[in-house]
Amino acid sequence: MTTTALPTTTSLQERFAPLFDRIAEGAVHRERTRTLPHEQVRWLADAGFTAVTVPESHGGSGATPGALFALLVRLAEADSNLPQLLRAHFSFVEELLLDPGVVRRDDWLTRVATGEVVGNASHERSGAAVGSLTTHLVPDGDGWRLHGEKHYSTGTLFADWTTVTALTPDGHTVGVTVRVDAPGVEVHDDWNGFGQRLTGSGTTRLDGVPVELWQLRPERAERRTVLPAFLQAVLLASLAGVAAAASRDAADFVRTRTRHYQHGIGPTAATDPLVQSVVGRIAADALAAEAIVAHAGAAIDEAHAAVLADAPDADARIDAAELRTIALQSAVVEVALRATTTLFEVGGASATDRDRALDRHWRNARTLSSHNPVVFQQRVIGDHLVNGAPLTYFWATGETR
Repeated sequence: MTTTALPTTTSLQERFAPLFDRIAEGAVHRERTRTLPHEQVRWLADAGFTAVTVPESHGGSGATPGALFALLVRLAEADSNLPQLLRAHFSFVEELLLDPGVVRRDDWLTRVATGEVVGNASHERSGAAVGSLTTHLVPDGDGWRLHGEKHYSTGTLFADWTTVTALTPDGHTVGVTVRVDAPGVEVHDDWNGFGQRLTGSGTTRLDGVPVELWQLRPERAERRTVLPAFLQAVLLASLAGVAAAASRDAADFVRTRTRHYQHGIGPTAATDPLVQSVVGRIAADALAAEAIVAHAGAAIDEAHAAVLADAPDADARIDAAELRTIALQSAVVEVALRATTTLFEVGGASATDRDRALDRHWRNARTLSSHNPVVFQQRVIGDHLVNGAPLTYFWATGETR
């Protein structure tokens, strides 16, 4: 019996590095002109990046979740919008890998391997109570029609498909994967956040979208699953990439700076020990963030492998991955925000020049840090460690009733 070795993180980094560099070249221009990265998403799909975790047997690269997170750090260093807008896509693939019972699973994996991209349309801004939905399915012959409105539908604007959470006529919650270009689907670029401006996290309207049985997947109940940790780790990788970009830009700024202060220690910014120290602190924070992501990724890899093997300790592995990831979230947020703030200590007012767009790093880090707020995660950790309360495996938003 022969087995195929999984691709190493190093080999994957080398494979995609030229593409990441190409993406980085236009990042500041896209930010300043608010040019959505449609072209860059297509580059990634055509290069096989969006299929990197798809098994080789289905046309992908067979990368582990941990290897994916390491790649996402580098992609986020190039442009942090891209990992976040692909978050739902990679989660969709992870769900397929963890659940062999998904209808047309092989077909979905093959679609991803050929470059099709999946977005997200799950959250609503309606007045519905926490955990409930207004988006719903209505019977229509042998199928259904999908009606509703979603917000924060990150990635859908760039995708071929989007997965929508909706209620069935009998009140059950399901995931519905529909073509973005299907009749009745409207996707709007109305995301108004001050950071991560190019993620397409706007509104998706669904007006009688035709749905067949094979497009439905029962929504997971509140149970142990590695998916919440996986989703959180994508955000942590994005934050680590932002910190790495801040480190890169700090060094570049100082290296080329000709003006300096009279009361500086060195004759130039590049030779001033104080400025050098600032650059070093930023680099240390960026490296720390990346190491933290790798630590979370290792636990998620263990849980992922245990689920695939139907191991008796799978639930314990999932708990360990979830606890580690949400605990490490606090640390990544702290160092990423510190790095992107410290960045402005390397120079004077010229560092705030809008043409440099250095402010995008802090804005992006602050926006990414606002997802799944740390304060709630810390409470869950404390309650679990002190009182043995279960970890939270299902997030819901809405109005308190």
